[in-house]
Amino acid sequence: MKKNEVETGGTRSAIARAILEGGPATAVDLSQKLAITPAGIRRHLDALVDEGILEAREPHLSTLNSAERGRGRPSKVFVITDSGREKFEHSYDDLAVSALRFMASKSGSGLVNEFARTRAEDIAKRASEKVSKANGIAAKSQALANFLSTDGFAANVHSKGIGEELCQNHCPIAHVASAFPELCEAETAAFSELLGTHVQRLATIAHGDGVCTTFIPNNTTFIPNNTTIPNQISKPKEKVLK
Repeated sequence: MKKNEVETGGTRSAIARAILEGGPATAVDLSQKLAITPAGIRRHLDALVDEGILEAREPHLSTLNSAERGRGRPSKVFVITDSGREKFEHSYDDLAVSALRFMASKSGSGLVNEFARTRAEDIAKRASEKVSKANGIAAKSQALANFLSTDGFAANVHSKGIGEELCQNHCPIAHVASAFPELCEAETAAFSELLGTHVQRLATIAHGDGVCTTFIPNNTTFIPNNTTIPNQISKPKEKVLK
C-alpha cells in the first residue's frame, strides 16, 4: 500500500473517530478540530459518506454555535451511521440479540425486562460513588458523564439554562437496544435514581438519532435515595425484527 493511501486512511479514521466520540459535527468544526484545510476535510467527508460510514443531515438549532446561527442556511452536520459504528465496535451484538430473542420467546417480555433492570442497576451501583460525591445537578451530571465515558459511551454535558443536557455520543449496545428498547428505558430510570430527579430521554442512537440525549432539569423534584429502578417498564411498540 502506498504511503499516501495509508495517510488518507488514517485521516478518514480520525475524522470518523472524532464524530463518534464528539457527536454530530459540521465540516468547519472538524476542519478546526483536526487542523485540516476546509477543502481537504470536505473531500474526506464526501468519501466517508460514499462508503456509508457517515451521513449528512440537517442540523438541529441546538447543535449550532452562535456564528452559524447568524448565517443564512446552516451547514449540514455529519453523523456516524450504524455501519460506521460497527467498524469501531468489538462486541457480540448478534449473539446478544439472539439470546434476548430466545428469552422473549420462552417467557415473554418478563425475563427481558428483568435483564434490562439488572443491567441498569449495575450501572447505578458502579456510578453511585462518583455521582453521590458531587454537589448540585450540574456537578452530578458531569460526574455521570465522566463515568459513562469510562464505560465506552463518550459522554459529555451541556448547560441549557433550565437544565443540563447529557449526551452519549457512542453506544456500545446500540444494535441490541434497537431490537430491545427496554434496555434504554431501564438505563433512563437508572439515571433518574442516580441524579435524584426525573430525567427525560430526548433521543437515542438505537432509534436512529446521532446521539443519545437526556435532559436533566435544574428545578429538581428529588427522589428518595432508597428508590429502586421501577419493576414496570412501559411496553414499547412492537417492532419487526430483522
